[in-house]
Amino acid sequence: MPQYMLLIYIDPASSPAPDSPEGRQVSADYGTFTEDIRDRGMFVSGAPLQTTESATTVRVNGTGDAMLSDGPFAETKEWLAGYYLIDCPDLDTATEQAARIPAARHGAIEVRPVMELEGA
Repeated sequence: MPQYMLLIYIDPASSPAPDSPEGRQVSADYGTFTEDIRDRGMFVSGAPLQTTESATTVRVNGTGDAMLSDGPFAETKEWLAGYYLIDCPDLDTATEQAARIPAARHGAIEVRPVMELEGA
């Protein structure tokens, strides 16, 4: 079955604070969503990510040296906050599931098919 990566992008400025009533509801909604896709046999993996302040970006220059910089690779108000990797039959099903992710209400969910590599 094909796999799809559901990348969760949020704008921290417009997202509810985790300790607010709305933030606690969003957390509960994530639990409900995760339990549902587990029950459907779609869940492969998923996790929230730490903030962009903890990110390190790696680039290799023309001489082969690794160059490290603090933070994400691009300045943007939205940042990658987490992901789900799911097994499902098609893109339509993947986008239906993406629309159910709580962050879709105040951010964006990018749906990307995972490449199937022969012999991997």
